[in-house]
Amino acid sequence: MQQFAPILLALTSATLFAVSILVLHQGFRHTDSESGSLVQIGATALCYWLTAPWLPESWYWLTPAALIFAAVGIFKPAVSANASLLSVHYLGPTPTSTLAATSPLFAAAFGVLYLGEQLTPPIILGTMAIMGGSIALAQRGSGASRGTWPLWALSLPLLAAFVRAAGDGFTKVGMLDLPSPHFAGLVSFSVSLLVAGAVFGARRRTIPKIGIRHGTGWFVLAGTINAVSVYCLNLALQLGELIVVIPIVSASPFLT
Repeated sequence: MQQFAPILLALTSATLFAVSILVLHQGFRHTDSESGSLVQIGATALCYWLTAPWLPESWYWLTPAALIFAAVGIFKPAVSANASLLSVHYLGPTPTSTLAATSPLFAAAFGVLYLGEQLTPPIILGTMAIMGGSIALAQRGSGASRGTWPLWALSLPLLAAFVRAAGDGFTKVGMLDLPSPHFAGLVSFSVSLLVAGAVFGARRRTIPKIGIRHGTGWFVLAGTINAVSVYCLNLALQLGELIVVIPIVSASPFLT
């Protein structure tokens, strides 16, 4: 049964992530993506801090893993999210979603080359099936004619996919030293909140008001769901292999 735990946790994470996307869709009807993203990251970080007094030990902050988790928080989701937004701007949603489906490939490369994990025929077939299905979903219903875009713009969705896969990979590396899925999420999202807040403030944006009638309540709910989703993902990474977990989590588009 223990060997199936990472798979079940990855499926749970994918399901919750899909639910959070649907909730975010409701929130975007009321406010812009930048304000919503700040509220969502803040809500996720708050969830981890509310449980912090009972879970992490004080010495956790002095470990090399804490630095790894902090580094992950700098780039994910800040770099990956902005790269995706720019990609949609230059390429459109269909090419962005299609190239974003390469994330399991980057995860497989990281797992094999850095972590020494072993690819097996079932894992290869499963990864390719998920990638193929994600690409098919992205292409479905896209009747618009292809536009022209600069060649360099193709690197944007690939960068987003790489950052997501590398972030999960280094989270796995950090938990080899400090096996605490909660602490990994606590540090990463705390740093992410600082980065998002700094960018938000640099643009002289007004701090969004919190509440359902302002539309930000949807982002608080999405952030809360995302906190549980990320915890399940981190726990799956602790118990299982990167090359198994990430392709399953990448199947979340099938659930929306």
